[in-house]
Order: sequence, then C-alpha cells, then structure tokens
Amino acid sequence: MDFDVQTLTAAGFTGFRSFAELELNEIPQAPGIYAVLMPEGLTPRFLAGSTGGHFKGKDPSLPQAALSAEWVAGAEVLYIGKAGAGRTGKRGLRKRIQEFADFGRGVPVGHWGGRLLWQLADSQALMVAWKELSPELVNAAEARYQEDFRAFHGRLPFANLVQARITAN
Repeated sequence: MDFDVQTLTAAGFTGFRSFAELELNEIPQAPGIYAVLMPEGLTPRFLAGSTGGHFKGKDPSLPQAALSAEWVAGAEVLYIGKAGAGRTGKRGLRKRIQEFADFGRGVPVGHWGGRLLWQLADSQALMVAWKELSPELVNAAEARYQEDFRAFHGRLPFANLVQARITAN
C-alpha cells in the first residue's frame, strides 16, 4: 500500500489539515490513529535545533546527519501515531493531537514520539489526518500501518524511530 492522501482517504482517514490551520474542535475525541504528511511541493530542510518542547528539560534536537539518515525519500507520510482512550476513556485523538501540536510549538508536554518532525523548517505546514477506531483496535492498527509502510518503503516513516508493537489497550 502506498501512503499518500488518496490512499489514506480511501482507508478512512479524514482531516488533512496543516498544523498552522488545525482547529481542535474538528478533531474527534474518539480513540484512533493519525498520520503526519508532507504537503505537495514542500522541500525538506532541517533546522539546527528543534522547535519542540523541552519536556523534563530534555532537548529533542538531533544532529542534522541523524535526521538525514532517518529521511525516507519519496514518502509523503512522515509519522504514524495512535491516540488511545486512556484510563478514564477521555483522551482520544483530539487530546493526543493537541499535545503533539503543542509540543511542536515549544510547549514542554510529554509527546516525545515524532519529535523529528519539529526539526523540519516549515513544520507548521505539515498536514495531520486521523482515523477513528474502537479502543481495542488502536494498538494493532498503529502497528499494522507502520509495518505496511515499512514493507512499501523498506523502513519506518521518518519520525517513527521505533516500530509499534501490539499491546493490550
């Protein structure tokens, strides 16, 4: 499966909003998975330092050589993540994507996954799309989409440094 806007739309993903234009109220509160994509025409340029928040004082920046080594040439999808319901059942996509976007704007929140995105110039132009799922399907879906990406491109998306594993919700 190729990973582009058309394929993800056919698979049930919606949204496709840039972080700059993202309205949190349009994101469902349900659990699900989400993908971050590079918009057409955007040329990847790496910043010397990340715009990401320094959660617990940790700098999320990597050397440019490490970023270049993770880059997947020709891939539109840069990250695949999940949003579970949480212990209280009230987390979901809206809360998780909000934390993710806040981290990218320098807020020191706990969203270390995907941190390489925030070292891209024009990171606020990156698009996020989401797919609602029942809570028991979230972990397996994240792992499956990452594995399908790896099968197609030979490696994980740029900002996924570790393959997701199927775990109990």
